[in-house]
Amino acid sequence: MAETDAGNGPPPFEDAFASDDVEQRIYGSILQAREPTAASAIADSADCDPKTARKYLGWFDDLGIVTRHDGHPATYERNDAYFEWRRINQLAADHSVEELQDRVRELTTRITEYEATYDAASPATVDAVAAAEGSDELTIDAVYSDLADWATAREERNRYERARQQRTGSEREQASR
Repeated sequence: MAETDAGNGPPPFEDAFASDDVEQRIYGSILQAREPTAASAIADSADCDPKTARKYLGWFDDLGIVTRHDGHPATYERNDAYFEWRRINQLAADHSVEELQDRVRELTTRITEYEATYDAASPATVDAVAAAEGSDELTIDAVYSDLADWATAREERNRYERARQQRTGSEREQASR
């Protein structure tokens, strides 16, 4: 590989955060954690001193990015509610009320079509095997794909609706000043 090509492309997976500062490495480690994790394990993953990891994890806890669980040792986990809140705030900041309403309508139409196709109120109530066996057009893979898309559309509609409500509320607040 030529020296000029060395900076192109992503770093190897095992060194994904190697070029980041310690705060970013700890942040990246907590994002990858799927269960409460001790500061020492996060420090190992972030290649830093456990004391440094605890310092940043305390700060992340204060910000709501992680949840600290008391115990010996204390453990930390990603606060999914914080990241959901951030996504909704970003949607509200990036889109007008009209754009948010349009997206809610599009998603509602898609959801309604799935409800009609599968004669069900939610994807969780659909027996995928029975749906595929009862159809001449749908394979089991197509049904599973539809169910995943349907579930995602419901989650996305909820986010866009919450962002729309937030945006509408902030616009009303500004108008009343």
